Amino acid sequence: MSTQNTTASQAYLPPPEKGGTYVNGGFDRIFKNRYGYSAEVAFRAKQALYNNYEQYRPILYDVNAIYAPILGKKTNAIFMAGAGGQSVLFYTGYTGCYYPSGCVNHLDSNHFLLHLGGGVSYTVWRKLFVRPEAHYYYIVNNTDVFHSNNVFRVGVSVGYFFHRD
Repeated sequence: MSTQNTTASQAYLPPPEKGGTYVNGGFDRIFKNRYGYSAEVAFRAKQALYNNYEQYRPILYDVNAIYAPILGKKTNAIFMAGAGGQSVLFYTGYTGCYYPSGCVNHLDSNHFLLHLGGGVSYTVWRKLFVRPEAHYYYIVNNTDVFHSNNVFRVGVSVGYFFHRD
């Protein structure tokens, strides 16, 4: 999800960075004091169409400091804050070969980002949990590609505790 642009010119309207299903993978390492760290990557499952012209796929990645207080026997919260980056792959429709990197069919746009997120984990069976969660990304200078620096991602994660106190 992204905010609506109210200041773009009529000559060039950059699209919002929103919609689609994102696949997410990551890990959390939580110590006995309930603090820890995490890393995650989220990418759009299918390519999107940029201004009805070109296919693209955003990829968001970040590392975070986390705090995970216990709320109940099967429930705990998770709060995270960190930094990372966004890479948007634009699929050009032609292949260019640049040695020694090889042949590619995309151009990319990379930006630094700041990340805040949180969720509530509920253990559904043994060490298997589900976690509804929300993430906010402030993507620095994202307005050269999209119309806003602010992006929100909401969803549900399914995970496994390798060790639980």
